[in-house]
Amino acid sequence: MSSLIISVSGLRGIVGQSLHPAVAVDYVAAYASQLPEGAVVVARDGRASGRYLSDAVKAALVASGRLVLDCDVTATPTVGVAIRHWKAVGGIQISASHNPSEYNGIKLFNAEGRVIPASEGAAVKEAYQRRKTAWVPYDRLGRVEIIEDPHDAHLESLLKIVDVAAIRQRAFSVLLDSNHGAGSRLGRRLLESLGCRVTVLGDQPDGEFEHPPEPLAENLREVSADMERAAYDIGFVQDPDADRLAILDERGRYIGEEWTLSLCIARRLSQQPGTVVINGASSSVNEAIAAGYGVQCLRSSVGEAHVVDLIRRSHAVFGGEGNGGPIDPRIGWTRDSFLGIAMVLDLLAAENRPLSNLLNDFPQSQMIKSKTTMTAEELSDSIERLKERLQPDSLTETDGVRLAWKNRWLLLRASNTEPIVRLIAEAPDAPSVQGLMDEALAALRR
Repeated sequence: MSSLIISVSGLRGIVGQSLHPAVAVDYVAAYASQLPEGAVVVARDGRASGRYLSDAVKAALVASGRLVLDCDVTATPTVGVAIRHWKAVGGIQISASHNPSEYNGIKLFNAEGRVIPASEGAAVKEAYQRRKTAWVPYDRLGRVEIIEDPHDAHLESLLKIVDVAAIRQRAFSVLLDSNHGAGSRLGRRLLESLGCRVTVLGDQPDGEFEHPPEPLAENLREVSADMERAAYDIGFVQDPDADRLAILDERGRYIGEEWTLSLCIARRLSQQPGTVVINGASSSVNEAIAAGYGVQCLRSSVGEAHVVDLIRRSHAVFGGEGNGGPIDPRIGWTRDSFLGIAMVLDLLAAENRPLSNLLNDFPQSQMIKSKTTMTAEELSDSIERLKERLQPDSLTETDGVRLAWKNRWLLLRASNTEPIVRLIAEAPDAPSVQGLMDEALAALRR
């Protein structure tokens, strides 16, 4: 996509085409015009384009009379913690998340240290489209303050919620793949603080990705091979801005991003049973775990902001998205790969057995994803065919189209940026989930 994509929480585009300094300045000026008085945290992931976009972002904020707290290369969840720690009124993370190197983006936060919700995002988008600014005269210009250690508050908060002594006693051997993103800086410190023997791949946050940045199985074959060649207890893989975490077991087997959330929920509920929140595309394993503790597992619409909204409304003890993004209200309101690392190690220390063995205790399920060329209108026209062919026990349309049965489900969501429909299906075994996906695609293409 060469066009600029603007969502409720930020924007992204191809550097030098749809995204360039003038866009960054206009967008950040519009954001600043919507904020109350106060400081703004600015950070970036390791992409090569991040440095010059950061300069443009900081210039727009200074010209708007803001104190800029410059965290330089810092992970997205750490930005959320930093905003609350320094009592800033907002924050900006310069990152394109898991998109390829040619992309970059701007993600906006509010004073709560969360990605801005839809209402605030709509106001920023409108201000940007109207080119609204709040430029100040020369004698009211802001300034930039360099934050020498933006990670300390986040690290300390993580160490408070796990059994540090038990983890240190195990002296886990850990492979961390930060893939030249922002995750290595806190990732190494966290693991060393927990007494782990650490090997970090892609330690330098320079954006020179050694494999495609989304932490999927097909992108991590070499990392799995590294696990097989050495005696590691576990492997962790972060995306470039470190808000997502995938896991490999002690044999180098990719167990995926979905299990990150499930393992964290299991650990959290063992400490404090309570409501948990997942999105509509996350594994039903999480619902089974919650049921085992006699608590609710609520589903929100897909998207971090929606998950956070429901966590807050329901006073949930934990939540997150199945793309490897756990969220703990004790730490902050963003998806957090470091939280995942700490809690999974805490679980392994408590159980005192390998991850592959531990997973045998959980309900087994298979999830697959697909897509087909189709517009949102065409999907809407296909709902009756889907119902007739698949005969679901329930069908909801609050977030795309979700069909559910006792032990399987299917979610179809139209893309906001291209004429495709994405499909996610889950069932107890591979033949069942593939059959469900084939039936759905057949119904759509009829």
